[in-house]
Amino acid sequence: MSRTLPFTKLHGAGNDFVLFDGIRCDLPSDLAALARAIADRHFGVGFDQMLVVRPSKSADFRMDIYNADGSQVEMCANGIRAFYKYLRDEGHTRADEIGVETLSGVVRPRWAGPGRVTVNMGLPILIPEKIPTTIATGAGPVLDVPLDLPADLWRKGPRELRVSSISMGNPHCVIEVEDVDAVPLETVGPALEHHVAFPNRVNVEFIQILSRDRIKQRTWERGTGETLACGSGACAVAVASMLRGRVDREVVVELRGGLLEIGWADKNAPVLMTGPAATVFTGEWPLEED
Repeated sequence: MSRTLPFTKLHGAGNDFVLFDGIRCDLPSDLAALARAIADRHFGVGFDQMLVVRPSKSADFRMDIYNADGSQVEMCANGIRAFYKYLRDEGHTRADEIGVETLSGVVRPRWAGPGRVTVNMGLPILIPEKIPTTIATGAGPVLDVPLDLPADLWRKGPRELRVSSISMGNPHCVIEVEDVDAVPLETVGPALEHHVAFPNRVNVEFIQILSRDRIKQRTWERGTGETLACGSGACAVAVASMLRGRVDREVVVELRGGLLEIGWADKNAPVLMTGPAATVFTGEWPLEED
């Protein structure tokens, strides 16, 4: 038996998503297989993450997130902006702020004007065991810790990297370099993602400090590869850079797909991220079911 499943394609600063509405539609049982099929940019639709709208018992809605390889992940900050825009556009909510249940807890997006959303990302996680990473112990933070890479991965670069690690509900590895465009991310990214120091794998951000209020970032996302933007990564980058004394408490993070504004007033305050969300198109995906 065949049927079609409606979807919406959205993006946040170039980080793109396919969203399925599990409140209005009957979804297939194997969402990991669906994610792998529709993720293909040649034979499918293509995305960085697949988002699924679900009802929630602990918040207004639940957002399930799948990578292109079918793995499920805890949090996607660009995704939650797109998710909230979809909910407003489709009449699921008219509230200016809602709670969204994720695998990393409840996250609160709020409307910041046409096509813009601010997300309360909560407190950053700085304790190594909770990130998780084994490159440090104790209470954290994990800042500028040496980490070796095989020499053949980066022939003109350092074998030893200085790594900072933060969790924004998902693990991040932040490395400052002189020129992010010169980083061979296609080789270094996977090596760091799967490094033994990160037991749950890790999202990798290479950064270049442009000024006290501006950072340039490239991202290798767990289970997906290089993406044009990563919202939780931008938050981790900002927090790590603030803790290292490299930038002020409000910064603009320059990603390949756009700009995100990140603020962190002090160690007791939540990280706030503001950025764009846009709908690209809608469509229907064919399903073959028994």
